[in-house]
Amino acid sequence: MENLKNYIPLCWLEGNPLELPRSYRFLKQNLVFYFIVELFMQYNMVNDFLDALIDVTEETFLTLVFAFVTLALNKSLRFFVQVTSALLVCENVIACVALPVVALLVMSQSIISYALLAFVIIWELYVISYIFRQVLLVNQTASLVVGILYFIVTYIGVYCLNLVFNL
Repeated sequence: MENLKNYIPLCWLEGNPLELPRSYRFLKQNLVFYFIVELFMQYNMVNDFLDALIDVTEETFLTLVFAFVTLALNKSLRFFVQVTSALLVCENVIACVALPVVALLVMSQSIISYALLAFVIIWELYVISYIFRQVLLVNQTASLVVGILYFIVTYIGVYCLNLVFNL
């Protein structure tokens, strides 16, 4: 619980993931929670458990690979546990906020639900960009580009993988 208190401020664009404690156990717990929440959301969107399981497995793998490659290129791979934990904690917090928004969207399909979903997506983009700005020591524009690349790799990458393997 103490680690969670240390990582949560990143969701509000405060703190530096490189200064946070390294804990493999905390990383594993966040990875499991991330997987479960994403699986729940994906299953409710596609209504096929096997497809949802495959998609979330691919998404989780791509998230880990993106963090690994980015840190390796930056020669800061020693911070993999902290950075990946930071990404997962923030994604988990934002996903927990997104759950009722997605439910509202499914039930009402109102303009308010779409606006709230857009807000959640933009929030996630800014948080991911903030984490990479702190880690890579780049300006806000460059970190926003990295955040967009993260979204492309992790979310659109799953779609592309499915296209390739469903041929």
